[in-house]
Parts: sequence; structure tokens; C-alpha cells
Amino acid sequence: MKKRVGILTSGGDCPGLNATIRGVAKALYARMGDNVEIVGILNGYHGLITGEYKEMCEDDFRGILTLGGTILGTKRTPFKLMRVVEEDKIDKVAAMKKTYKDAKLDCLLCLGGNGTHKTANLLSQEGLNIIGLPKTIDNDIYGTDVTFGFHTAVDIATEVIDRIHTTAGSHSRVMCIEIMGNKAGWLTLYSGIAGGADIILLPEQPYDIDRVCEAVERRAKRGSNFSIIAVADLLRRGREFASQTFDYFETYTVIALVYLIITLLLSKGVSMMEGRLTYYDRDRK
Repeated sequence: MKKRVGILTSGGDCPGLNATIRGVAKALYARMGDNVEIVGILNGYHGLITGEYKEMCEDDFRGILTLGGTILGTKRTPFKLMRVVEEDKIDKVAAMKKTYKDAKLDCLLCLGGNGTHKTANLLSQEGLNIIGLPKTIDNDIYGTDVTFGFHTAVDIATEVIDRIHTTAGSHSRVMCIEIMGNKAGWLTLYSGIAGGADIILLPEQPYDIDRVCEAVERRAKRGSNFSIIAVADLLRRGREFASQTFDYFETYTVIALVYLIITLLLSKGVSMMEGRLTYYDRDRK
């Protein structure tokens, strides 16, 4: 009897989603041949709630290794609302279980981050066969060493910092670069070190604005005409930091250089969410 395996991608998109979908499909077809059928759930948990799915074939998974986005589509369906019956009067958990049964699934693979895995755990507790695959550029999923998408995002963020060096040096500026990461500082830490940032501020380590500015001043007194500060985006702290630092140098004219604070709003970070995959994010599929 054929096994039917469902796949969905939920939450924000991320480098490597299509590569992972392809890897799962290739492994299933290699191990089970004609004894497996793959069902694509469209637009994440929203599709599981509304019954949007399609049966897929081997051809659907060809040519997507380096393709950005997700061929299945994705939507944000917050975990905190999963048991809340809203104006549409839909019991989301019951609807997801019904779609699982209607599609005759033996197992459902859920690709996503923390919210996706919370809902995956909920469905598992409801008796469904669930496998979670960790995707997020933040690298912050409990129980995992590295999430897919993280290394590609590090590569792109590092390139941004690399390119800022010449502008910062040419214009004698302090550049404050805000980098995604939500509540975790991994992305800022890795890209900050790799890109040669002079100061790195992480959510896990409280900072003192006076000490940060003193460090910039020390660099200036040693002859450095610029500094690069990598700041994690937790609670939009990057923009708060830029404002604080601007106020500091506007008030304390203790060095000769004129410092301007430029915040690159990578909190919108679309470039880090997509792009050409690094070997690491491909090879792990």
C-alpha cells in the first residue's frame, strides 16, 4: 500500500526551502519508489486549514535546488491563534485534522521556524504523525545546532558589512548596521566577526551606550577614521542605538572627527531571506 506524505512550508520564507523540499522528495522516491505519494499543502497552515493541497510528481521537484522562495507558497498563521475561533467561525485545529484525514496522509512534514514547530507539536499532540524540519535565518530553534538558511543569511549579511567598510572609510563615519535575528544574536555575531565589525551588540549581552561610544573614540584616537557597529534587531534596538549614539556625539565633542550614524534597515532584510544558497545550505539537504 502506498504511503502518502504531506509537505508544507509555513512562516517567513528563507534560503533553502525549495532545496529542502527537493531533498525530501528525492529521498522518498529513492527509498520507496512507486510506493510513495507526495502531497503539497499550499500556503502553509492556512492551506491545511482551508483544504488547499495538490498531489505532486517527480517532475515538480526538478530544477528547484537554487530557486528562491517556496514552490508550495507560505503564509504566517500565528500559533497563538490556532485554538482561537475568530469571526469566520472556523475551528482551526479541527479543520487541519480534517484536511490531514481527507488527503489520506500518513505523515506531514512541516518546514518552518519556532511558530511553525509550536503548531507542529500541537498537531502531534492531537494524534497526527508530524516531522518538523528547522528553517530560519535566526538559528534559534531549540534542540538544533544549525538551521537551514542560516549560513546563506550569514554570507549575505557579511557581504553587506564588507561593502560598508569602503564607504565608512571614505567618509570618516561610524556605520551602525542593523541585522536580523529576532531574539537571538547568532546572525549578528557570525556576520559581524566575518565582516570585521569593530563592535558587535547582541540581545544576549546588555550594552552600555557610554562604553560603546568610548570604544569608538579610542579607535579614533589611534588613527582610525571610521568604525562599524553591528547591532542585532531585537525590539528594533538597532534604531534606538543609532539615535542614542547620534545624541552622544552631538553632545560630547571630544574627538575631531565628525560622526554620522547611518542605520541600514536590515530588519526588513529581504536580501537575507533569499538569494543563491551557500554550499552548506545545499549540501545538508
